[in-house]
Amino acid sequence: MRLRTIGVVSSLAMIAGLSSPAFAQDADETQNEEQSDEGQRINVITVTAEFREANLQDTPIAITAVNSEMLEARGQTDIAQVAAQAPNVTLKPQPQNGGAGLIAFIRGVGQTDFNYALDPGVGVYVDDVYIPTLSSSLLDLMDLDRVEVLRGPQGTLAGKNSIGGAIKLFSAKPEGDGSGSLQVTYGSYNRLDVRGMADFGVADNLFARVSGVAKSRDGYVDLVNYGRTHPDSNVPASDARGANAVVGTQGGQSYVAGRLALRWIPTDRIEVNISGDYTSDRSEPAPTVLIAAGAVADSPELFDPTSQNPGTNANGGAWLPGKDGTPVPVDCRFVPAGQYGCDTLSSSAYGGDRRYISYANFLDSMLPTSQAPYKPYAALQNQDFTGWGVHGNVTFDVNDSLQLVWISSYRKYESKFGQDQDATPVPVAQLDNKLNHRAWSQELRINGEFGDGFLEYTLGGFYFDQNGRYTARVDLNYAGIDFIHGPDTTPSTSKAVFLNTTLHPTENWSITGGLRYTKDKKTYTYYRSNPDGTVPFEDWTPAVSPAPICEFFLGAPTAGPTGIGNTPNCLLSGLYGISDTFEGDRWDWRLVTDYRFSDAFLAYASVATGFKGGGVNPRPFFGPSAGECDAPGYTAPDACNQLKSFDPETITTYEIGFKADLLDRRLRLNGAGFFNKYNDIILTLSACPSIPCLQPNNVGKADVKGFELEMQAYPVDGLSLDGGLSYIDFEYKDTGSSGISLDAVTPYTPKWTYSFGIQYDYELESNAVVSARFDGAYQSDLFTESNNSEWSRVQGYFLGNARVSFTSPDTDWRLSLEVQNLFDKYYFLSVSDVSTSLGVVTGVPGLPRTWAATVRRTF
Repeated sequence: MRLRTIGVVSSLAMIAGLSSPAFAQDADETQNEEQSDEGQRINVITVTAEFREANLQDTPIAITAVNSEMLEARGQTDIAQVAAQAPNVTLKPQPQNGGAGLIAFIRGVGQTDFNYALDPGVGVYVDDVYIPTLSSSLLDLMDLDRVEVLRGPQGTLAGKNSIGGAIKLFSAKPEGDGSGSLQVTYGSYNRLDVRGMADFGVADNLFARVSGVAKSRDGYVDLVNYGRTHPDSNVPASDARGANAVVGTQGGQSYVAGRLALRWIPTDRIEVNISGDYTSDRSEPAPTVLIAAGAVADSPELFDPTSQNPGTNANGGAWLPGKDGTPVPVDCRFVPAGQYGCDTLSSSAYGGDRRYISYANFLDSMLPTSQAPYKPYAALQNQDFTGWGVHGNVTFDVNDSLQLVWISSYRKYESKFGQDQDATPVPVAQLDNKLNHRAWSQELRINGEFGDGFLEYTLGGFYFDQNGRYTARVDLNYAGIDFIHGPDTTPSTSKAVFLNTTLHPTENWSITGGLRYTKDKKTYTYYRSNPDGTVPFEDWTPAVSPAPICEFFLGAPTAGPTGIGNTPNCLLSGLYGISDTFEGDRWDWRLVTDYRFSDAFLAYASVATGFKGGGVNPRPFFGPSAGECDAPGYTAPDACNQLKSFDPETITTYEIGFKADLLDRRLRLNGAGFFNKYNDIILTLSACPSIPCLQPNNVGKADVKGFELEMQAYPVDGLSLDGGLSYIDFEYKDTGSSGISLDAVTPYTPKWTYSFGIQYDYELESNAVVSARFDGAYQSDLFTESNNSEWSRVQGYFLGNARVSFTSPDTDWRLSLEVQNLFDKYYFLSVSDVSTSLGVVTGVPGLPRTWAATVRRTF
């Protein structure tokens, strides 16, 4: 009979069960013994970080593991929320310019840019399948068994782009037991969530599990028509948006996802798992508010209430003509709240919370010129995502000491999102984005052992093929360009072979070594054209002559290369149909030794490496036609051509740690200290030195050190505690010519974080259970930009969440009431400092205090 790992359920039991019979038997026996023990104790946590099932306390890696019961107890529904309880982990949803996606950093290593030319720094995996792009990584926690967050480079275990760590989601497997559940949540902003699951047998040894989720919520940032609410201003009302003051919202959600999983066990040695999933997200743009607005980049009075960005093109034409025909400038009048605002909005015109409003209209109504003839233009107000995938996993136990595992997947998605980058009615910058992506992967593992477990090994190979296509309308009046980006294509392949071995010289001492070889190839092809489909200097081909240049560079008396008299978008000529390729290979290695001093205490030390792939700049706003920008009177003496490649970034991490179960397993303490040698760091510069610019560069190297502590405890029956604490000290040793200060840190890297949770379960005489829980989490200040400008600082904050639930005596019913952001903290998930280009700073505010009630029926 096939043996399976059995999960132990409790409020703090982060059990992670996988089917792997020949290698899971010891874990099964241990967990069954745990179940027979009296009293509440910290239970066995099973993880698969080293390719096979093992007790978390025997795994020499810094891991945070969260099971489905804990996710429900905390009210967590998406992957970004898990980070609050994981030390040195920062997960944030992308701001408006990133669409439906994730920003992920672990121990100061990560990525913010969704573009396919750049690789993530934190690997995200679903059922051991790699999710290669940030744009498909903001995952709902639908019908999960557990989440594992691995900190530190996983170069030999998870492969490339897990240089900071890895986040692994494992779905619940079909059991064929006839179980099911239905859960409905209603709350603030008309939030309505419906989640369901059914597990049933199809035939002998064939089981199925169907699960789904539908979520909707109104937006919490109001879009306000400035012209309507400020009738005495020079700003014209946008008739297309209606006569109401509030013409829409941002932050609203409409999300549907489903999954079908099949599990077939034809013999006691073979298990086949196949799953298919589908996601449709039709949400509003990310909620964005204006924090500051004012003078142009070189003004020492930036954001002084008396300063202004004139809001004019190179010839003095208005981006937004006012009622009297004069240009409407960008200044503090459009900042509705805060110390940098001077908005005159009256309470009679708008009675809501001014911290949650935006005057963005996603509209460019600038009068067309011969240099900018493609007006007017309106960007879409959406954040759409449609994706699907098919996964396959086959496990074959050849004998008691040899196992074959095959993992296969095909995934595809389309993401579309609009953006009003300045969050004002003045059309400084508007964009529409469309991402299309497909990925195919194959992985084969051979797990085995020699000498009755004296030597354990995993030998494997990995192949990954993906292609992304990015298309955008990029309307940048501040830069004098308005063009179609793409469809840029980014086909790439990655091939790897790996070996991981563990030697057990004694019963309590283990030595682990890992090696992985990776070979990458990525080709980026640029296409830049006018919005009407024509191409600047369309008769030019690279094989005939150097790229033609703007008339200004040839001596024409125009107001710079974007003034009237130049060919539209001439700075982009030479960027049509040209390609650049990055190729590279890499050896990564890992060496670990651990020793169990007693049943209660294990210590380990490790050295590991990892890397993130290199590539080429995907956003050259100026191409070969811009030359050296050395025309008489031109103010940028440095090279304007932004075509540039960058090398992979690498890391070597030295780590020591311990794992302890104390006080008869009522207290668990896990800790780790680390030191990173971080080289060729890839960061995106926003001035390089010409503007606009979003150029990835290898900025230098850094030493990074820190520590992490995690705790779980059952001090008395019914009371459970958990918490985490982390510290990181990031120190640049060299930043080259990037302009980044040696005192800076990488984005989304708070120095301190801590979290704690307290839950009490009280059993009534009827055997019903009443539970009360509070979770708190703190992060210190962090920066969202590589240069650590003061405007990119997100102030540190503490958030508290509370939840009360009632579970019926037969556990079939559960009623819950939760309050998120209990203390109604106003905070920002992220901020965007585009002061040096657009003259504005915007932010994504988090949700204010909200409540929700949930009813769950288990069958």
